[in-house]
Amino acid sequence: MNPTLTNTPTAEIARLREQQRQFYRSGITRSLDFRKEMLRQLLSSIKEHEAEMLQALDLDLGKSEFEAYSNEIGLVYSEIRYFLKNLKKWASPRRIFPDLPLLPGTGKIHREPYGSVVIMAPWNYPMQLLFLPLVGAIGAGNTAILKPSEVAVHTAAVSQKIVDSAFAPEFLALVQGGPEVSKALIEADFDYVFFTGSVPVGRQIMAAAAPFLTPLTLELGGKSPTFVHHDADISVAARKIALGKFNNAGQTCVAPDYVLVHKSVAGNLVSQLKETITEFYGQDPSTSPNYGRIINHRHFDRIANLLEGATVAIGGQRDRETRYIAPTLLYPATWTDKAMEDEIFGPLLPILEYEDLDQAISWVQDRPKPLALYVFSKDARVSRRVTESISFGGGCVNSTLLHVASHKLPFGGVGPSGQGSYHGKASFECFSHEKSVLTQPTSIDLGLAYPNKNLGIEMVRRVFR
Repeated sequence: MNPTLTNTPTAEIARLREQQRQFYRSGITRSLDFRKEMLRQLLSSIKEHEAEMLQALDLDLGKSEFEAYSNEIGLVYSEIRYFLKNLKKWASPRRIFPDLPLLPGTGKIHREPYGSVVIMAPWNYPMQLLFLPLVGAIGAGNTAILKPSEVAVHTAAVSQKIVDSAFAPEFLALVQGGPEVSKALIEADFDYVFFTGSVPVGRQIMAAAAPFLTPLTLELGGKSPTFVHHDADISVAARKIALGKFNNAGQTCVAPDYVLVHKSVAGNLVSQLKETITEFYGQDPSTSPNYGRIINHRHFDRIANLLEGATVAIGGQRDRETRYIAPTLLYPATWTDKAMEDEIFGPLLPILEYEDLDQAISWVQDRPKPLALYVFSKDARVSRRVTESISFGGGCVNSTLLHVASHKLPFGGVGPSGQGSYHGKASFECFSHEKSVLTQPTSIDLGLAYPNKNLGIEMVRRVFR
């Protein structure tokens, strides 16, 4: 039985906004000790509800305990510990030696929290993408409102318990509901908005925030390509691509959306992918404890529709009642296939052939900038050629997905795949403003800039050369 989804009233959102505004102005959240204590409380509360969260992720998306822990809960634990270790260093003001014309004086760059922030999470990684950015918001010294996806209802219900049991609402609160609640949050004029979701909804969020000039981060998606060159280790490529594509049943924003493979090794890659799918999920993936389900029937129907007219090399089986769609290879695929029109966000993998690498690069360049890009090749020159020629958010050489797991690699999109980045130190920077302060002594006042001390245009030219 699904938990009951309730829409948080607009009046409640306005009340929370005012409570958090006043709490932030008290200055309590600026204390490093307070921030660390709140991070520890978050860690403790998630641990307390870990078993419930594992069950919720299984109910919402059919995630195995291994996948739920490694893809969601474990990443949040690791991020909190990384913040606790490095927060003091990140929060310390940076001293800057000022430019010569500004002497005598000292410059400092202070990291200042935005204030009260809103974090809106999607349904595909509903725990990780709600709490991972929250770590950055707390670490930077903000108060926060969380808005989980209304689609992953079981995870949202456990997330509510995690927040309500550990935090006062004037510091951290969770609200629930559909698009109308998201709209009310933006219109409440919070100080920052962090949104993860689809490109169409991202456009709506940005448009809604524009009248208030609210700064925001958008973590979106797009059709992320994977290049497999003729010199690649095909067995490694098949394992890495299958892991990246079929993890979470393909419902991953950085999943390989399609493969561009050199014609000379295309058949071998397809064969190796078939073997890998069996190795990972057995002869019948519908019975595998390691293979997930589509989030709901609406998305099931959308993905199933993409199979119409496609050439299926393996897979294609589906069961609407259980929301199961098999790991599916579409080969040979073409640019005019339905699956190549938009981001698939499901377990279908179109495989297209190329003969000329520059032509393949050009095909990708002609399309919107993707969130991720992957390239498999033993030749570093080939990898550089691909990664330097195409603009994308982030990616891997001879791997997939794993760049997202690093605290030291900022994660984010570019252009239509998003704006802004986070993870590790980048999360701290995302939720804080760089405030620059120049301090000059009063004991020495050269006054070179005063009108009555003007030394002439030639002196000014010499100073600024």
